[in-house]
Amino acid sequence: MMNKTLVLTYVYLFIYILLSSGVILYNKWVLSPKYFNFPLPITLTMIHMGFSGAVAFFLVRVLKVVSPVKMTFEIYATCVVPISAFFASSLWFGNTAYLHISVAFIQMLKALMPVATFFMAVLCGTDKARCDVFSNMLLVSVGVVISSYGEIHFNVVGTVYQVTGIFAEALRLVLTQVLLQKKGLTLNPITSLYYIAPCSFAFLFVPWYMLEKPVMEVSQIQFNFWIFFSNALCALALNFSIFLVIGRTGAVTVRVAGVLKDWILIALSTVIFPESTITGLNITGYAIALCGVVMYNYIKVKDVRASQLLIESIPDRMTKDWKLEKKSSDIFVPDNTSDNEGSSGGNGTVSDINIDEEAPLIPSRLSHIGRTQLMNHAIGK
Repeated sequence: MMNKTLVLTYVYLFIYILLSSGVILYNKWVLSPKYFNFPLPITLTMIHMGFSGAVAFFLVRVLKVVSPVKMTFEIYATCVVPISAFFASSLWFGNTAYLHISVAFIQMLKALMPVATFFMAVLCGTDKARCDVFSNMLLVSVGVVISSYGEIHFNVVGTVYQVTGIFAEALRLVLTQVLLQKKGLTLNPITSLYYIAPCSFAFLFVPWYMLEKPVMEVSQIQFNFWIFFSNALCALALNFSIFLVIGRTGAVTVRVAGVLKDWILIALSTVIFPESTITGLNITGYAIALCGVVMYNYIKVKDVRASQLLIESIPDRMTKDWKLEKKSSDIFVPDNTSDNEGSSGGNGTVSDINIDEEAPLIPSRLSHIGRTQLMNHAIGK
């Protein structure tokens, strides 16, 4: 059973790496003027969003695979719309970068993702500025600068598009955490596409109408149904595979697999696209940036484990505190406390404390000592 589970996990990781690399290389091939020559990144992104939204609608409303969440107009306007806007922007700018710079250099620039996420998280107040994380971010930035300096076909426009897309994606991640968690919403892959894809499509329609529609009317651009259908299908499968891998392994494993995928993708891009040459300075700078990324991931893993240990230790401390309070109540119990809140805590039993092993919750019948110590620990944290 253990071997079967391990093999299945590796299969999921392989599928994720294969789909992620395939979508990036496929998009580059479709958009590049040297190959399929479809230089309309907004149109390509709209095709992806339209196809994903249609499939999600079919799964939710027709097949009823999952049920839609309770979505009010206020939640949709304040949460879904801004998240969809930055999601569409990150895809738009990222796809536009393929017109100007190589796949290998794009992957090197993507090492800035932790830097952008940390900066946006501090800006939005969801994370605190820490010296250890800041030093890692500085190392990543230095590595990316060195890698950019060593790029033979450096293009300012493509670099600006890619970096802007990275920061838009980072802001989307932070907004997802802030807005959806604040409203208590949990979206699975299907419901995420069900709500976000149509809104992203609508957001992209305005720049498409102003920038790319006139170009499509006057130029002879080829449109092959099967190429765009297979491209959109790969993008949809990638979205599902990410959530599948996270559910099977965890976000940390996906980060490690992402680093491996980047190295594989850089190597493949130089073979598939001969113009995508890399230099020794590229590799050196990227290696320095990856050191910072690995150290950042290590810090995040430590933080997650520390929070898990804190949660697991809460029930034990509460039980000990409750027993201590029960002993003191056995020594002296005033006659006028029969109607007080403390009587239910003092005259209960340990079995009254109901603990969910998967998601430990603070029970309602906590002693005052337990609540005080827990609150003090949280404040000190």
